[in-house]
This record gives sequence, C-alpha cells and structure tokens, in this order.
Amino acid sequence: MFIPLKDENPTRRFPIVTVILIALNILIFLYQVFSPQGLEYHVLRMGAIPYEITHFTTVTFFPRISPPLTLLTSMFIHGGILHLFGNMLYLWIFGNNIEDFLGPFRFILFYLISGLGASLIHIAFHPSSQAPMIGASGAIAGVLGAYFLLYPGARVLTLVFIWILPVPAFIILGIWFVAQVMNIGIGGGVAWFAHIGGFLIGLGLLRLYLKKRRVRSWVH
Repeated sequence: MFIPLKDENPTRRFPIVTVILIALNILIFLYQVFSPQGLEYHVLRMGAIPYEITHFTTVTFFPRISPPLTLLTSMFIHGGILHLFGNMLYLWIFGNNIEDFLGPFRFILFYLISGLGASLIHIAFHPSSQAPMIGASGAIAGVLGAYFLLYPGARVLTLVFIWILPVPAFIILGIWFVAQVMNIGIGGGVAWFAHIGGFLIGLGLLRLYLKKRRVRSWVH
C-alpha cells in the first residue's frame, strides 16, 4: 500500500487554480449527494457515455446534457467519497507545483486538455460502452505525468503499509503508472486507459512547453 501524503517541494506562490478546482469538485459532489434526485442521477446525467459520443445519440430516458458537453462535465462528477478524496489528495499534492511552474492560466488549460484527451482515449478503446465515465482522474493523471517529468527527485512523504517514508516522486508515480497498465482488463468500473492516456498527455504537453520555452530563450 502506497499512499502519498505530502511532497517536500515548496512553491513560490499560492496555488489559486488548484484550490478552486478542489473546492469546485467538493461543492459539486455535495450537490450530487444532497440534491433531491440523488448522486446516481447526476452521474447518469453528466457522465460521459462513450456510446453516445461515438454514435451521436443518447441512451437514457431522461434529459441529459449534450453528449459532447459531458466530456467536460464528467471531469467534475464523482461516484463516492473515496473516489473524490483520492483524486483531490493527488491534485493537492502534485497540482500546486505544476501550477506554480506553468502559471494559473496555462495550468487550467493544461488540466482541461489533459482531462479531455484522457476521456477521448478511454472512448477510443471502449467506443460501445454505455457505462458513464466520471471523475477528475484523467486530468489529474496529466498533472502526475508533468510532475514525473519536472520533479522526479522530489521527496514525497508516503504511507508505506504502516510507515511514513520520504520516497522520490519518480518511484511513487512510476508505481502508480505501472499499476494502471497492469490493471487493464480487470475492469471494476475504472477507466484505466483514461489514467494512462492522461499521464502520457500531461508528460507530452509539458515536453512541448519546455521545448518551446527553450527555443524562445535561444531566440532572445
């Protein structure tokens, strides 16, 4: 059991976008839980259903958000408190440093592109699935990919069975990525390909940004 608790990687500024994303996810989850329709209703209404995206239709018998728009709304819907807590924990630990590096505006674009790309990769592998895809995991996986590239040696205080140990980020995130790959085919209602795709998209986007920044520094 490996559960990251806190990284030892200080930031220069307050991570306003990361905090807003966490607050927004929590508020939407509370709305799901306490609304008259209940949590499951909003999962079915706002989750991204691959079949709807690939067949340009709807499969439910009650009003749903337009299927293309669910690619965005699904990123802010969670199926339970543990699902929400796990995602927000990873976003808080690793997102603040990526926001600090990219800046707030670039970070929100990076987050949304990673999430949308992760959803599309899941849909590409499961085009006929009628199970709604929900959660911020794909976007957060992009954050993990960026952190893996930028701060591989950063120490992360991690619960390892019964001990709390400082573990290099590349080990924690490497184990996380390998676990996603090994779980392909197991199912369990988890969008493993979205996790894998989001991680690789985040890593790729950051490489492009770093390359572009180096080119600009040479020009100037």
